[in-house]
Amino acid sequence: MDLTIPAEVQVTLDALDEFIEREIKPLEQQDDNSRFFDHRREWARTDWENGGVPRKDWEELLAEMRRRADAAGWLRLALPEEYGGKAATNLEMAIIREHLAAKGLGLHNDLQNESSVVGNFPIVLMMRDFGTEAQKAEWMPGFFDGSRRLAFGLTEPGHGSDAAHLETTAVPDGEEWVINGQKRFNSGLHHASHDIIFARTSGEPGEPLGITAFLVPTDAPGFSVDFFWWTFNMPTDHAEVTMREVRVGADTVFGRVDHGLALAQHFVHENRIRQAAASLGAAQYCINEAVRYANTRVTWGKKLSSNQAIQFPLVELHTDAAALRLLVRATAAELDRRNHMEVTHHVAMCNYRANRLACDAADRAMQTCGGVGYTRHMPFEHIYRHHRRYRITEGSEEIQMRKVGQHLFGFTRS
Repeated sequence: MDLTIPAEVQVTLDALDEFIEREIKPLEQQDDNSRFFDHRREWARTDWENGGVPRKDWEELLAEMRRRADAAGWLRLALPEEYGGKAATNLEMAIIREHLAAKGLGLHNDLQNESSVVGNFPIVLMMRDFGTEAQKAEWMPGFFDGSRRLAFGLTEPGHGSDAAHLETTAVPDGEEWVINGQKRFNSGLHHASHDIIFARTSGEPGEPLGITAFLVPTDAPGFSVDFFWWTFNMPTDHAEVTMREVRVGADTVFGRVDHGLALAQHFVHENRIRQAAASLGAAQYCINEAVRYANTRVTWGKKLSSNQAIQFPLVELHTDAAALRLLVRATAAELDRRNHMEVTHHVAMCNYRANRLACDAADRAMQTCGGVGYTRHMPFEHIYRHHRRYRITEGSEEIQMRKVGQHLFGFTRS
C-alpha cells in the first residue's frame, strides 16, 4: 500500500488549515479566549462551584466554533451526504484527525470535549440505523444545531468493561417500562435532555442478549443526577445517576428490545481508529515540541539536543510514531474495503498503542523541557492528563490487548 497522503486528501488538509487560520484562530484569540488554552485553561473551563462541570462561556465558545465549521462545510465531513456530509472515508478521517491533533492545543481540535472542526457523530449514525421514523424526526435536526443532546449511560458502579453483567433493569408494566438501577461516568448529563440508558430486560447476567436501550428524559420522576465525578482532567461531565421506579413509554425504546448492546458496539471501529489517529497526532506534537525546545535550549555552553541522553528517547518515540502511522493508515484503509470484524484486532492494536504513545511522548516532553515542561505554561501536562483517560475508557487497553490475543491464539469466535 502507498502510504503517502493522497493528493486529494492533501488538498483537503490545505483548505482545512486555511479555514482554521482565517476563522478559528482569530476566534480563539479574541476577548481573552486564550484563557481556555494557556496556563489558565483548567480553571477557565471548569465551573468549580457547580459540580466541576464545564463553564457556560467555554461551551458557548465551542458551540460558536462548531457553527462556523458547519457553515464552512467542515463539521459534517465524515457524515453521509443525506446528512449534509461528504462521506469521508476512514483513511481520510485518520489522516485528518492526526493532522489536527499534531497542531497542538487549540479551538480547532479540543478532544477533552470531543470537539473538532471536523466532527465525529456516532449518535447521529446510531439514530439513523436504530431509531424509529418518529425518533429520527424528533432528534436529527437538533443533533446538528446543538439544540438536542443525548447522554450515554452504560457503565455502572459494579460493571465497566463487562457491560453484559449490568444490573440496571427495565420491567414492562402495561404500555410502560419501569427502570431501576445506577449508572457511573454517565457522560454529558450536565446539559442533556435525555439519557441513553442500557438496562436488562430479559436473560441472565453475562448474556449479551436481553439488554435494551431507552431514551430516558432526565427530568423524569425518579431520575437523579447524584453528583459529577471530578477527574484527572477537569472539567467533568461524568455523572453518577440513580433511577428509582422511572417510568417511560414504549416509544422510548431505542432499537430492538433485548438487542441494546448492538447500539453500544455500533460505529466502534470507526471511533477507535479515529481516536488512535488523534493520539498519534498528539504524540507527534509532543515529540516535535520537545525537539524544538532541545534545539534552542543552551546548557553548559551547548545545545541541549547535543546530548545523546536527550536524543535517544525522542528518537525511539519518533520511530514508534512512524511505525504506528503506517499501521493506523493501513488499518483505516482496510476498514474502508473489508468487513470490520476481519480487522478488529488491527484496530485494537492501533488504539491501545496510540493511546499509550501519547502518554509516553507527553511524559518525555516534560522531562526534556525540565521544570518548565512540568508547568501548566506548556501543554504537556494537559495532553498527558487527557490522553491518559483513553487507556481506560471506550475499551481499556487490556480489553484491546485481549482482542488481539484472541486473534493471535485462535480464540476468536466464528
